[in-house]
Amino acid sequence: MNTSAKMILVLTLITMISGGVLSSWDGYTAPKIEQYRLEQLRQAVGDVLPAHEDYEKVEADGMTFYVGKEGAATVGIAFLAIGNGFQGEIRMMVGMRPDFSEITGLSVLEQVETPGLGTKIVTDPSNKENPDWFTDQFKGLVPQPKIEALKNQAPQNDNEIQAITGATISSKAVVDILNSAIEQARKKYNSTKEQVS
Repeated sequence: MNTSAKMILVLTLITMISGGVLSSWDGYTAPKIEQYRLEQLRQAVGDVLPAHEDYEKVEADGMTFYVGKEGAATVGIAFLAIGNGFQGEIRMMVGMRPDFSEITGLSVLEQVETPGLGTKIVTDPSNKENPDWFTDQFKGLVPQPKIEALKNQAPQNDNEIQAITGATISSKAVVDILNSAIEQARKKYNSTKEQVS
């Protein structure tokens, strides 16, 4: 057997062993990752909904809603808002009043924004008094006519938030994702509201 054939055989063997190891590792870690995501999702639903006893999961036109209940009354609705940020996909859980008139909470579940800048959409370690100031701005925010992100100025209206200095693109991406997701969720939820009330 010549040298080239030996090299090809060795490389093939190494590739097959590496693929087998990676495949078995994926089989081991995938359920753990999925379990972690489910726990994170449950926590986020509880965080963004107003005070509630329980919530029920409702499917409507391909979208999942988590409907917060206090007795028989619906107190809030949570849903996922997903879209592109500066570096990649941003996944957020949004809580709304049942009539979609006000945001009750926002939790960023996943993001791959620029470390130290865009990651401030989750938590801002430079703000010692309130590291969650960015997401806290969305509590009580009115999404009509649409949410606006202001650069280098304090909000004046109920539908405005202040963008993160140095991460304006990430801030505006969050706002754009929310504006689109809220409009879509309002239409889908209202079209099937009789099934959940």
